[in-house]
Amino acid sequence: MSTDGNAAYGKRTFTRSKSHFADRVTADGRDGWPVEAGRYRLVVSRACPWASRAVISRRLLGLEDAISMAVADPIQDDRSWRFTLDPGDRDPVLGIRYLSEAYDARETDYPGGVSVPAIVDVPSGKLVTNDYQRITLDFATEWKALHRPDAPDLYPEPLRGEIDEVMEGVYRDVNNGVYRAGFATKQEEYEHACRDVFRRLELVSRRLADRRYLVGDSITEADIRLFTTLVRFDAVYHGHFKCNQWKLAEEPVLWAYARDLFQTPGFGDTVDFDHIKQHYYRVHTGINPTGIVPLGPKLPGWLSPHHREALGGRPFGDGTPPGPVRVAERVPGVGRP
Repeated sequence: MSTDGNAAYGKRTFTRSKSHFADRVTADGRDGWPVEAGRYRLVVSRACPWASRAVISRRLLGLEDAISMAVADPIQDDRSWRFTLDPGDRDPVLGIRYLSEAYDARETDYPGGVSVPAIVDVPSGKLVTNDYQRITLDFATEWKALHRPDAPDLYPEPLRGEIDEVMEGVYRDVNNGVYRAGFATKQEEYEHACRDVFRRLELVSRRLADRRYLVGDSITEADIRLFTTLVRFDAVYHGHFKCNQWKLAEEPVLWAYARDLFQTPGFGDTVDFDHIKQHYYRVHTGINPTGIVPLGPKLPGWLSPHHREALGGRPFGDGTPPGPVRVAERVPGVGRP
């Protein structure tokens, strides 16, 4: 999620910029960045859906020992993502106060904003990549040698064509669509984006009516990408972004699907509703100038029975669930929106 001109959101046409730093961390190190345990640091915000993909993937695959994680403050100042949640307002591993310092170490005055997720090379302090579309795919494929035993296959080769097709539509109309609606500057622009969001959600709902997961019989990258938008839908996108044709909790199939994933280890235990609401409502001053954060919605139903087990499927395929969340990475109040 970029922070270039937060105050301008809602005042100019929204366009999501491409990742400027698209190097990849690979098993063979072909871009100069070989997979290596302990060398890199994943910088995320728990507020950001794009970063949350990486948090979930890292946990499901058991990469906690292979790549450490820094969590930025959900509230930003004019220098963007900052480490004010850490002692001394500095990331304890990178020693920096702002993620922008890692960007500047790689390229001074580069075009674009400072975004998460980001992978930083610890020895040099330089940003490696902010390619949010690629990071999780590489976690699933290039980092296999460092996966935990019995980690699930989140991007199985026989299903990649179907996964990619599903993800493309979800990205365009849902993941990015809620932003196009929320940051629209003209009525027609907003209505077009909003209709795209709900048209795609209705298509996805029909797809999930008789199958537990989007592709195949276990969780894949496609489910991770849809979940990170769904879990924010009623708390943020329905009101703040005006995607209010209906609430997630009013759509039986998608609400049950989202609860199923939320209750699956690796999903709900990474969600911080406070960070999510604090960021959207306090940082996007272009569309919420008062900075008031709503008390609701109250969503105790996230932990209610979903009955999706009746559709079959195996959440982790031939793998196993991840172990307990490490103490240092636990989310306060998880499961209590």
